[in-house]
Amino acid sequence: MANILNSLSKVSRGDVVLSVRDIKKTFMEGGQPLHILRGGGFDLRRGEIVALVGPSGSGKSTLLQCVGLLDRPTSGSILLAGVPVQKMDDEMRTMMRRQKIGFVYQRHNLLADFTALENVVLPMLANGLDERSANARAMKLLRAASVAHRAGHLPGEMSGGEQQRAAVARALANNPEILLADEPTGSLDPAHAASVFDLLLDLVRKQKMAMLFVTHDMNLAARADRTITITNGIVE
Repeated sequence: MANILNSLSKVSRGDVVLSVRDIKKTFMEGGQPLHILRGGGFDLRRGEIVALVGPSGSGKSTLLQCVGLLDRPTSGSILLAGVPVQKMDDEMRTMMRRQKIGFVYQRHNLLADFTALENVVLPMLANGLDERSANARAMKLLRAASVAHRAGHLPGEMSGGEQQRAAVARALANNPEILLADEPTGSLDPAHAASVFDLLLDLVRKQKMAMLFVTHDMNLAARADRTITITNGIVE
C-alpha cells in the first residue's frame, strides 16, 4: 500500500495519473447480459481537465464509478500512476479512494445532520488527520468556495448553490490527485451552475490536479482541455 501511495505522490504535472484500456462493463438484467461499456480507453494527465460526454444511458456514470474504484469493470485495465487497479483488494481500493480521489456528484450528497464544516471535516478525520488541523483546512476550503459564512449551517439551511459549493470543498478535503465530477452543476439553475463550475475549474487548476467530469452541456465541455466521448459503449 505504501508503495502505491508513494508512486502517486511522485507524479509530476503532465504525467499520466489515470490510464484506462479496453474497459468493459456488463450487467445482468432479467437473466440477459446488458453491455454498458464495450471497450476503448483514455489517459488522464495531472493538471488536465477532461470532459466526458455522450447520450443518456451511454455509460458515462458507469465509467466514472469504475475509474473511481466504486465498481469493478467486467474486463479491461485501469491503472493509477501505472499501478493496476485490478490487483488491489477491497481495503486497498478504499484507501486509494479516500486519499487520492475526490468526488462531486450532481446532487450535493452532504450529510443532512452535519453542518457544512463537519461535512468537509469528516473525510479528513477518516483519513487520520487530527481534528484541529482538519477544522483549519475545512475552513480554508469553505472560504475558497465562498461558503465560509455557512460553516455552521446544516445543508437544509443552505441554497442549492451553497450546498454544491460545500460539496466541492468536501471533495478537495484530502487534497486528491484526481477529481471525478458527475454532472456537478446538473441540479442547479443556469446562474448558479455557471458560478459553481467557475469555482470548480478555478480550484482544480490552482491545485494542479486532474479532473474528469461528465456533462451534457457542450458549453461546459468546451471549457475542458479536451473531450472524451462514449458512443455505443465505446470510450474514445
